[in-house]
Amino acid sequence: MDKVALVIGAGDAIGSAIARRFAGEGLIVCAARRNGERLAPLVDGLGAAGLRAHAFSCDARKEEAVTSLFANIEATIGEIEVVVFNIGANVPLGILETDSRKFFKIWEMACFAGFLCGREAARYMSTRQRGTIIFTGATASVRGAAGFAAFASAKHGLRALAQSMARELGPQNIHVAHVIVDAAVDTQWIAENVPESAALKLKDGIVAPDDLAANYTMLYRQPRNAWTFEMDVRPWIERW
Repeated sequence: MDKVALVIGAGDAIGSAIARRFAGEGLIVCAARRNGERLAPLVDGLGAAGLRAHAFSCDARKEEAVTSLFANIEATIGEIEVVVFNIGANVPLGILETDSRKFFKIWEMACFAGFLCGREAARYMSTRQRGTIIFTGATASVRGAAGFAAFASAKHGLRALAQSMARELGPQNIHVAHVIVDAAVDTQWIAENVPESAALKLKDGIVAPDDLAANYTMLYRQPRNAWTFEMDVRPWIERW
């Protein structure tokens, strides 16, 4: 049976880089985001390289959409071997500007969607007694900054979810890991909004998506006698 790597939150930078890495490892990549048509360049590029990839539209905040996504992939493409939850929701909002609707939406994207995707992955993997589930965290997973109350609370919640899942599913031969990206990543948003980003990039002071993605495939390939639960990623000049 073909093995699948499902990347949920396959954005243009980190998510797409992770998808390319897993495709290079020989897995069929299923990439999902709310606007699946925006994944065409990724899928076409992998196809041109002789690698297998599929694109899906999915709002991971919706339970029915998530269960349908997993069921469709399992029925028509292959067994889901790896799930990467990579939805960000990094929205800066002062506490006085954070109304209940905004707070709830950020929590839905960064935490509740992680629960839905993680639970669905566990349902399939537990029957096979194998699999890898990786959650992408951020600085906000461990430290709440001014102006990020909603995001930090959601990311703290996602980290707690991952911890509980790791303890519950590890004995079932399912590796659950949490990757804290504690730095700026080389994305279009950073290039447009951080004036010193170009200079930082020249001296390896900003995280390259492809190099970050290599950590995800490393976690997948780890022997189970030495599994990593949490990994902090930052460039060499980053202050802790």
